[in-house]
Amino acid sequence: MAMKLNKEKSQTVLKKLKKKYPDAHCALEHENAYQLLLATILSAQCTDERVNQVTPFLFASYPNPKSLAAADQQEVEKIIHSTGFYKNKAKNLIGAAQKLVDLHHSEIPQDLEKLVELPGVGRKTANVVLGNCFGLATGVVVDTHVGRLSQRLGWTRHEDPIRIEKDLMKLFDTKEWVMLSHYLIQHGRTTCKARSPGCDECFLFDLCPRNKVK
Repeated sequence: MAMKLNKEKSQTVLKKLKKKYPDAHCALEHENAYQLLLATILSAQCTDERVNQVTPFLFASYPNPKSLAAADQQEVEKIIHSTGFYKNKAKNLIGAAQKLVDLHHSEIPQDLEKLVELPGVGRKTANVVLGNCFGLATGVVVDTHVGRLSQRLGWTRHEDPIRIEKDLMKLFDTKEWVMLSHYLIQHGRTTCKARSPGCDECFLFDLCPRNKVK
């Protein structure tokens, strides 16, 4: 059951986040939707910084879905090895590229249901690509930062990313969904960290119930 939330208070928090982080953006470096799709698949259980170290060579080696669809899996594994779970990720990258070629004329579909049919692509990855590359607000990206801050701010009681996303979608207008995650991620990286929340230095101190803060 969703928490009974003060929507006005939540909007105040969002306004403060916007003011504090006017340059918030997707941390995964990319030039197009194809590149962001690959980068987001690689980002599972891996830092964005590590992914950004790997992707330049990956993009240069396989500049489009057709080239990646024909790739040797072991060669892809060598490139992405440092991102972890490299065998499964390489399989998903190639599989996704093959489906893009076979079903979508090598184009990234601007549709959540079609995107999540690609290997390695769930709601989070689909929302990242659709929101950042096409401006389509299909949901809220919930990574570890977004999940943690949403709980601490009292916006959700849930642990499951899908249920957290549903709570955030109810709490905020559709036009806010894409950028909301960027603001929360940046605040999570700079101040509201997992092990050391930095409450004493937080500009949201008076608005935050600090749920689950240890």
